[in-house]
Parts: sequence; C-alpha cells; structure tokens
Amino acid sequence: MKIPRPLRAAALLPAFTFVILSVSLAARLAAAESAAWPAPRVVPVLPANTVPNGPPIPSTAPAESAHPDPIALWPNGAPGSETRKDEPEQVSYRQEPDIVFPVVFNIQNPSITPFLPAKGKATGAAVIIAPGGGHMFLTIDREGYDLAKWLADRGIAAFVLKYRLARDQSGEGSTYKTNVEPVADGQRAIRLVRSRAAEFGVNPHHIGILGFSAGGAPALGSALHFDQGNPAAADAVERQSSRPDFHALIYAEVPRGDIEVPKDAPPAFFTVAFDDTPKVGALANLFLKYKAANVPTEVHIYNRGGHGFGVRTDRPEMPISTWPARLVDWLGDTGMLKN
Repeated sequence: MKIPRPLRAAALLPAFTFVILSVSLAARLAAAESAAWPAPRVVPVLPANTVPNGPPIPSTAPAESAHPDPIALWPNGAPGSETRKDEPEQVSYRQEPDIVFPVVFNIQNPSITPFLPAKGKATGAAVIIAPGGGHMFLTIDREGYDLAKWLADRGIAAFVLKYRLARDQSGEGSTYKTNVEPVADGQRAIRLVRSRAAEFGVNPHHIGILGFSAGGAPALGSALHFDQGNPAAADAVERQSSRPDFHALIYAEVPRGDIEVPKDAPPAFFTVAFDDTPKVGALANLFLKYKAANVPTEVHIYNRGGHGFGVRTDRPEMPISTWPARLVDWLGDTGMLKN
C-alpha cells in the first residue's frame, strides 16, 4: 500500500526531532561549559618576572593567544580543590633576556584545551602538552598553544594541560606539592582523553603526554606511575587506564633521588640543549635508567639553545628550532601515526 506523503513525513518526524534535539543539547552544553569558565584576571608584572635590561614589556594587557574552550578535568573540581574551582586564573607578562611572553597562574580548576585536526588529516594520535614555568606559572603559548596548533596542522590532536602549581605566583598560598597534584592532573588528563577518544577522533591506544621543564612533573609522573583504571568506579573517566602510550620530555624537570623506571613504561622522546645546565645531565642520566629497563627511548641533545626554547619562530637558524619535526618523525617511527 502506498503511504500518503503527509503520513510519511509524520513518520520521519521523530527521527528528525531526535537529531535536532541532540544537536541543540550539545550546543547548549558547550555554551554552558564556556559560560561557566571565568575570564582570567589581568595582574601587573611581578618583580620576579623581570630581568635587568630585558626587552620592553608591552603596554597592552597580557592575554593568552586565541584557543578553544577548555574542558575541566573534574566536573565538580579537582579532589581537594573543589572550593576553589570557580576562582579566575590570572595572566601577566614574564620578561626574559631576549623575549617577553604571557604567563598564566592561579590554576585551581585543572583543565585541557583541545586542538583537533581536520578529519581528513587526523592520524589518530593525541598528545597532552604540559607547559613549564617552575611550578610558579604556565608558559602557555610557546610551551602550550603554539605547539598544539602546530601538531593539529599535522594531523595530531593536542590537548594543553593546565595543572595545579606548587609555587603558584597568585600570592594566595599554594598547598600543592610538585610530585602530587601535577601528577594527578596528568593522569586524569590521560584518562579523560581516552574516555572521549571517539568524540575527539583519536585512537585510545595512541595517547601520549609531553612536558616542558616543570611540565615534566605531570609527564614523567604519569609515565612512571600508572594503573589500568577502576572498572567499578562510578566516574566513567576513572575506569580508563592512566598509562600513556608514549611520553616526551622537553628540557624537563627530573626529580632528585633514585628513580625506578618500570619495564612496562611507555616509549620516550627526550630533547634538551647541551648548554642547559643542569637539565642536560639529569636527562642523560635518566636515559641510562630507561636503557637499563629496556624502555625504547630517543634522545636529541642539541649543541645550543639554552633552557625554555619551546616553540619559537624567531630563531630559524638554530637547529634546535626543528625539534618538533623530530618528535613527529619519532611518532611515525613508533607507529603512533597509523590510525
């Protein structure tokens, strides 16, 4: 029997209504998440963030470069920091001998900011990026968003991690420890990305973490201390493994004392400059421990570059400026770029 056209339209209506409602709900949730995130508060340049005869500090207000909306690691605030989750982050300038850049601190609600590649370019790999800053602040652009954009342009999803700071410059007094909260935030970020892998278009078995300088705390901590998740957890994120599938340490902080590298630690990529003392020695010694544990590791020690080179386009003559390309080469060599 032929169904009349009005009845056919009516029969399809529930499906169309479901699609429209789903899209509308997703849009409302995204808008609510963005609206709930307080804007960072601009603060004057702190004396500790200046150097004699440094470059001029801009007269314009400091600001992070443009970026997508962040995603809180815990919807109700990080464990132990719930009452401070609505505090606005603070942004200021830091002046160094050859550069001035924005820094962010007062991180009380840790988050990841996603930079996703176009679907046609996506490799399925994902990198969580932990900026450095001496646990006082986060060098959010050249050790965060700049690398994230560069990776996304090459088909690698990137998530910039804002972790809690043990020496936070906000002046509010930090109760965090360098080997506790940053590591917990790194582990949670890995679980969170893995729990939403399909949504982000990434392979749940190709998720890694990278740390610059103090960002080595969440990166190395996550690589050496992980678990397979708690299948009985009420929180779906906590059911996921916190083990990264790879990790990268870029002139990273290495804890003092005896470090035990488990034999099932994920493959590693180290980059540092020879003239970055003492980071070069610490990473070289760490490599020997990785070698003893038979953990595949690639190491790049560049002749010069100092500390904190990050992603900079103003020194193209320096070989160290090409280190992100070497990272992508290594990811390809380890099979992480095969979706």
